[in-house]
Amino acid sequence: MGLVSTINLSAYEDTVSINFRILKTPNMTWLLTSKGINISKFINFVKINLKYRYRIKMNILKTNHLSILFLCVSMMLSCSSKSSEEKSNERFTNELTSTSAEQKIILFFGNSLSAGYGIDEEESFPGLVASEIDSLKLPYKVINGGLSGETTASGLSRLDWFLEDEPYIFVLELGGNDGLRGISLSESKKNLKSIIQLVRSKYPETHIILAGMQIPPNMGREYTEEFRQMYPQIAQDEKVTLIPFLLEGVAGNPDLNLPDGIHPTAEGHKIIFQNIWPYIEERI
Repeated sequence: MGLVSTINLSAYEDTVSINFRILKTPNMTWLLTSKGINISKFINFVKINLKYRYRIKMNILKTNHLSILFLCVSMMLSCSSKSSEEKSNERFTNELTSTSAEQKIILFFGNSLSAGYGIDEEESFPGLVASEIDSLKLPYKVINGGLSGETTASGLSRLDWFLEDEPYIFVLELGGNDGLRGISLSESKKNLKSIIQLVRSKYPETHIILAGMQIPPNMGREYTEEFRQMYPQIAQDEKVTLIPFLLEGVAGNPDLNLPDGIHPTAEGHKIIFQNIWPYIEERI
């Protein structure tokens, strides 16, 4: 795909978020619409998919605000050709340019577990859900909003980005990094509730699924137990569906986790998919 490197996602978000106002200028609006590109979907392209599929270097992102947007447009337009090198991007381009009014969105909003740290995106459990949806020819589109290193606080701060379109199902998978860092669980609980309340206030019909987590006892028995109980309490208070433990059958098994002992392998994600699919299937 040519432009490949790591990316500082925090700096990326700060850089790109201040530039969406450029889309409101007549010249940029004309450029997008004249090419049949939906502006809202273009924003989603910049926000979500660019950082996962193209991994633009930070020195490119820091150069010129307007050039970033033109670069994104060029990338989208080039993806529409049928050359062998670009066919892998065809499905991604179709998400931006084709009419998808009949497609309902399943949004996974989480951290490195959702993002599929250490494996291919298609092998992550959101990717496996997308594959299952496609195989069943169901009118749903899966959006993977996972971001490595995400805490409940940072998740809350970027949530608006992902709520431009109504999600039919919103899967909330956050809190694990809070627990591993020993963050005050009263803060974590408040942030998780705020995320749920924000989604519900904007889209009352959205089905919200909370993925329960557990952590190793590194922070002490009392903290670990309080963390475990946090998810059922939130689910009960906010009246959302709870997956008791997302990593059931995977956590603690060295054969199903990467050498760091935290992030699942591709085989581990297959089990997570089995854990989560019944909750998705019930609502579609």
